Amino acid sequence: MNPSKPMLILIAGPYRSGTGDDPAKIQDNLDRLESVAVPLFRAGHIPMIGEWVALPLGHRAGSKGPGDPIYDEFAYPVADRLLQHCDAVLRLPGASNGADQDVKLARERGLRVFFDVSEVPNVT
Repeated sequence: MNPSKPMLILIAGPYRSGTGDDPAKIQDNLDRLESVAVPLFRAGHIPMIGEWVALPLGHRAGSKGPGDPIYDEFAYPVADRLLQHCDAVLRLPGASNGADQDVKLARERGLRVFFDVSEVPNVT
């Protein structure tokens, strides 16, 4: 890894997990994912959250919300495709099969996996 080169970092953690698809709880999870985006950017990197891509795609394709077939068409495939371009994953705490799958794919592809924003090096 070149510490002078910005990394594209996928932020992975619970989105729907443990929410019962309650919109307020889902929003709380998204807020937690987004809470580390600014610190990553300020450290010199490009933060990415799969939902930032999957949700607008699903909306445009006619998804009515999490769990419908159109949502499912985009949710996990987006993360898989993003990981083909990412340099690392930042795995936030909390149970999440999707985030666990992101970590598994990242490791299979030789990407770095961080578990706290403080572990991510600043760009020099």
